[in-house]
Amino acid sequence: MNFLSRLYYRYKKMWKVVRLFMLIAGPGIIVMVADNDAGGITTYTVTGAQYSFHLIWFLILLGPVAYYVQEMTVRLGAVTKRGHAEAIFHAFGSFWGWFSLLDLVLVDWLTMITEFVGMTAALSLFGVPRIVTVIGAWIVMMAMVLQGRYWTWEKIALAFCALNLIYIPAAFMINPPIDKIIQGSFMPHLPPGGFTNDLFFLIMANIGTTIAPWMIFFQQSAVVDKGMQEKDMRLGKVDTGVGALLTVVVAAGCIILTATLIPGLPISDAATAAKLFFGINKYVGALLAIGLFDAGFLGAICISLASSWAFGEVFGWAHSLNQNVKQAPWFYAYYFFTLVFAGVVVLIPGAPLVLITLFVQVIAVTLLPAALVFLIVLLNDEQTMGKHKNTWFQNLANIGIVSLIIVVSTLYGVSAVFPNILR
Repeated sequence: MNFLSRLYYRYKKMWKVVRLFMLIAGPGIIVMVADNDAGGITTYTVTGAQYSFHLIWFLILLGPVAYYVQEMTVRLGAVTKRGHAEAIFHAFGSFWGWFSLLDLVLVDWLTMITEFVGMTAALSLFGVPRIVTVIGAWIVMMAMVLQGRYWTWEKIALAFCALNLIYIPAAFMINPPIDKIIQGSFMPHLPPGGFTNDLFFLIMANIGTTIAPWMIFFQQSAVVDKGMQEKDMRLGKVDTGVGALLTVVVAAGCIILTATLIPGLPISDAATAAKLFFGINKYVGALLAIGLFDAGFLGAICISLASSWAFGEVFGWAHSLNQNVKQAPWFYAYYFFTLVFAGVVVLIPGAPLVLITLFVQVIAVTLLPAALVFLIVLLNDEQTMGKHKNTWFQNLANIGIVSLIIVVSTLYGVSAVFPNILR
């Protein structure tokens, strides 16, 4: 009887933890899965087609990197109750505050365009006109925020996150070579041909789509808007860890698909890959197209909110999803503006959409060090963070991440000026 009693209370305790996690979970999973946005899916599919399974190991390494960066936003948001833009203005003054905000706006506007590129390209494979896709996306995205509750928005976003996992069953449907996947996953190596400008560009793009400035702003603001407290940080970190794992698994699934079905083909975007898949396996092609639309949709709703939260924090506007349009008019006005702006650009005939899709990832990684430096300095402010400030190990890991990104960004700039240096 004592054994059964202990078993019952242990089960009850575990169920309580699970229920609490379900309440806390959201910002971490959403930001990480949305990180596999339309530009990300394009980057992964191009990587798989060009370099087969040879860079899966690199993506696996990026998972912990993304976790260490985003975990800091959980602590900072829960302790300060400020979004990232507001925290920078408060700690560093208006000059650096405006610098970080304009940095965010530039990257977000370009990235939002890529999300609509992905959505329109994906549904065009099913015969849906661009303008129908754009208007339909506008209606759904606006409806998601107009109900005036953060929790409702979060649950809908999590449903779209679940759809993003569609690449996992798609990868299993094609019977990929398991031995080559294992070799590409756990043995760091360079692809055949060595280190070239093309490889360097794709490495930069993969970093840029795994860790982006908008992610830092989004998750910290989401933590604040959700009302997470210091006592929630532990489960908030688990939420972020689960999201990081899903990010890597989905990215690997995309690479496996193109590396198995269209190795060596010179594709430039995920929609082209999906179109080729239709000729090989129509079900896999349909799954890739649906996943691409979902990726663009997830990225768009998160990036537009990241900017709107940041502007609200900086200008002192009401800026919560728990407030309706009358209570926070400028917050919603900017949100709607970003959606309309990105959708209209995609509808312009002859716009260089594919070029924007690939280069926005590289632009993001070159602007990322500044955002990371601000984040690390804020997490080392003992007066603000108290016992939740960075440990020596967290500083070691995060400073290493920033240093690596600065070095890689510098090398990329050199390679852009001297294009033959790596050939």
